[in-house]
Parts: sequence; C-alpha cells; structure tokens
Amino acid sequence: MKDLFSIKNKVAVITGASGVLGCSLAKSFIEAGAKVVALGRNQETLDARVKELTDLGGDALAVEANVMDIESLEAASLKIKEKYGSIDILLNIAGGNIPSATLSPEQSFFDMDMKGWAEVTDLNINGTVYPSYVFGKVMAEQGSGNIINISSMAVYSAITRVAGYSAAKSAITNFTQWLASDMALKFGDKIRVNAVAPGFFIGDQNRAILLNPDGSLTERSKKVMAKTPMQRFGEVEELNGVVQFLCSDAASFITGALIPVDGGFSAFSGV
Repeated sequence: MKDLFSIKNKVAVITGASGVLGCSLAKSFIEAGAKVVALGRNQETLDARVKELTDLGGDALAVEANVMDIESLEAASLKIKEKYGSIDILLNIAGGNIPSATLSPEQSFFDMDMKGWAEVTDLNINGTVYPSYVFGKVMAEQGSGNIINISSMAVYSAITRVAGYSAAKSAITNFTQWLASDMALKFGDKIRVNAVAPGFFIGDQNRAILLNPDGSLTERSKKVMAKTPMQRFGEVEELNGVVQFLCSDAASFITGALIPVDGGFSAFSGV
C-alpha cells in the first residue's frame, strides 16, 4: 500500500536552512528520505549544515543564494536542476523579525525606525515571493510541486511592538491564498501552496524578549502563557510533522490553507 505521508526522493529546497527552524526541517526531511537543498547566504555555514545532513545518511546539497536577489535564485535553480532534475518542494523559511523594527514597551508607532520597517517587510514579503517566483516556475513547468510559507500568530490578532513583522506575515498569508489559487487554476491540481503559522517558540530572534537572563519568563511571556491553553512554548521539532504532511499526497486536496501550530493560542480568547 502506498504511504500517503511519504516525501521519499522528493527534492526539497529550504531557504533559511542555516537557522533553527530550517535546520530542524532539513533533518526531518532527510530522515524521511527527501533530497534536501540547503539555501542560504553563507557557503561555509551551509557546507557545515549539509555535512550534518549527509552524516545522517541523506542526500543534501548546499547552494549559496540570496532570497532577496532574483538573479541569485535563478542561478541556484539551474544548479539544483542540473544535479536533481526537478524541484518538488519549496520551504520558505527565511525571514523573521529584526531589532530595528521592534518597538520598546514605552514606544509608539511614531517612534518606528522606518528603515527597520522597510527591511523587515522586504525580508518577510519579498524573501518569500522571490523564491516562490523562481522555484515555483520550475514547478509550473513540470506540473507538480509544493510550496510552504511561514506565517505568524500576528495574522490572527494584533501583537504589540512588531508592527512591520505583523504586516508582512499578514501579507504572506494573503499571498499564500493568492498563489495557491493562481497555480491551481493555471497549472493544475498537482501544485499546492500552503502556510504554517507557528505559535511561540524560543529562538535566537525572540529569546531576549521571552526569557530573562536567568531563564524565567518575561512579562511578555506571561501574557503569552495566559493565552496558550497548553501552557508552554512549542518545541521547534513540533513543526516538522505538519510541514511534511502538507508536502505529501495525504494533503492532496489542501491548498491555500493556513495551519496554526500554536498550543491553542489562536483559538483561545483568554477568558
């Protein structure tokens, strides 16, 4: 019997593969038998990541590219097709918030560093749109493929201090729906585009906001816990299963969806 959840031998391009989430997904996909292309801006870091993946017995390739540069991505696409012949999966993991776009608790919108605003919106919108444009074209030509984008809890309700990041992730949710529709209507039902909205996970970008130096919860974290029925932060590995599911035949009639992985945060009113 065919394994509906299998992604074995699928060629998966992962942007932001050097980060915590990208690394976790890359290892998960290797363990599931996929061929992983780690995409990022630092060849040395990528080579180290790929060594970790090949040490697990997997087939992996490091390709240096900038998600903000279409020519760079097109060159990467040629390298990938030359080695593997196809691109079956694109995981748009590159992105995240930046310090210059984060307001302090005492600041208002009018204290926003607009250069920071431009940087964070550009990274999180075009850093997903450009790879989708380049690698999605390959999928359109071959008539099959899966694109997974990363959204945020900020699309469900306003989260203070991160206006630019919130606006960008809301745009990505809409773009996911738009691209899913366009791909299905013009290139068939074998190309699907979905998004995952992680809840609160401790990572390098948000550690200082969510945890005090002694490891205790900050005031912001206490508010997060008050609205999270599971009463804990997520573990990064807990995103792997839903992403693999969306890339498999088990999700063959799912496109344009936004799936929260959040311990109930988006479902709970806090009352």
